[in-house]
Amino acid sequence: MSPRIQLKPGQFSLNDLRNLWQAPHQLVLDPEAWPAMQASADVVARIFGKGHAAYGINTGFGKLAHTRIPDEQLEELQRNLILSHSVGVGEALSPAVTRLVMALKIGSLARGFSGVRPVIVETLLAALNAGVIPHIPAKGSVGASGDLAPLSHMTLALMGEGDAWLDGQRLPAREVLAKTGITPLRLAAKEGLALINGTQVSTALTLHGLFMAERVFAAATLSGALAIDAARGSDAPFDARIHEVRGQAGQIRLARIYRELLVGSEIRKSHLENDERVQDPYSLRCQPQVMGACHDLITQAARTLLIEANAVTDNPLVFAGENGADDAVLSGGNFHAEPVAFAADTLALAISEIGALSERRIALLIDASLSGLPPFLVNAPGLNSGFMIAQVTAAALASENKTLAHPASIDSLPTSANQEDHVSMATFAGRRLDDIARNTATVVGIELLAAAQGVDFHAPLVTSPRLAQVRGHLRAKVPFYEKDRWFSPDIENATTLVLAGNLGANNEDLLDSLFE
Repeated sequence: MSPRIQLKPGQFSLNDLRNLWQAPHQLVLDPEAWPAMQASADVVARIFGKGHAAYGINTGFGKLAHTRIPDEQLEELQRNLILSHSVGVGEALSPAVTRLVMALKIGSLARGFSGVRPVIVETLLAALNAGVIPHIPAKGSVGASGDLAPLSHMTLALMGEGDAWLDGQRLPAREVLAKTGITPLRLAAKEGLALINGTQVSTALTLHGLFMAERVFAAATLSGALAIDAARGSDAPFDARIHEVRGQAGQIRLARIYRELLVGSEIRKSHLENDERVQDPYSLRCQPQVMGACHDLITQAARTLLIEANAVTDNPLVFAGENGADDAVLSGGNFHAEPVAFAADTLALAISEIGALSERRIALLIDASLSGLPPFLVNAPGLNSGFMIAQVTAAALASENKTLAHPASIDSLPTSANQEDHVSMATFAGRRLDDIARNTATVVGIELLAAAQGVDFHAPLVTSPRLAQVRGHLRAKVPFYEKDRWFSPDIENATTLVLAGNLGANNEDLLDSLFE
């Protein structure tokens, strides 16, 4: 049985979302949520009784909002909405991202402001908890008026249309629902619109990028500290007094972590005196300043995303009055994902800069004139090329990230016959974070290999106990680079360590508090 997450609508924690991203969980909704949903659905029902027109309930959508739809055609209206909006293209969202999409939509609808019957949330919950993964093409949303196309594909599967995944197998959605005992949805007024309006896909994609960033950041902190010892760098730049007089919170925090990581290094002790070098290159000594700034950006993005994960972002919103007297259906624009787009752009900058700094340390380590290590970190250089071209790979990936990190939020193309004349592009902003994070993870993996190689050249001197643990995790997967060999598998193994988040084992007391 999967572990459980108890959800009180509006109170997802980042740890809840992180756990759901990592593995399937049973989501259990707080019982108090059901009456609020029913009250909201009752408002929609009362609108029919009064014969009033309300956008998205008994009208067309977007530019067609002035077209009144007869009551007997409202179910067909909602079905047509989902069919016509299921226009996504490209590869499917991953199971991890799709779980987040479904959970976020459950949390939003369960707040009780969307006018949907409880059966809508019951069906979403049943599907999520049964391991049903709707087939959602990743491309086709501009991040405003909701993530319409991808959320339509999610809804399509709940209706028994389209495809879904179950136990890793792609099947017709109707077959998947039958296997799991879930009755296909028949949508009533407002429900299709409530399901596809909202920022849940943009937010889920950006949360995925956030959680990837956390792992890459922790690994880069460790590899960067190991690179200091490999290059026989100084720990003086991490003195607390330097960072306190500047006052930047992330910088102060990271300086302390670097100090702790280097405590007890025999390599450091060996050059405390009579070292001719006065200052280390920036990529070594400015790590607290750069990584601290990256940390601050990541945590700032996390705050925005947690708010959005708990938000109600469909349109129109339904507010139940006392005894129906003050019922209100209000049309607004909470579906505009500008906060998510800015958070995603911020994460793109931070993740790219982590990789850029890491690549510079690799370049330093392979340069014998700077590092004092054998050229290209290999015995018999010339006969062996060592890390020469691994650094080229790192440079290529760091450069690619420069283009990928171009802000998506500054772009906008009008849609829906200029009714939706400014959009956020948040969905792409979130989606490209996976590429940036994977590129940076590979750069950090190469640095990890290079730094461990450099430390090994200092034998019999050893690095600090904490960094010896990091080196040990790597050496369990990749041996010392004695002479040229097929290098790609080594890089892949190191990158896997970075992406899996396992590199910080035995240093959890320093790293686990970075992103709480």
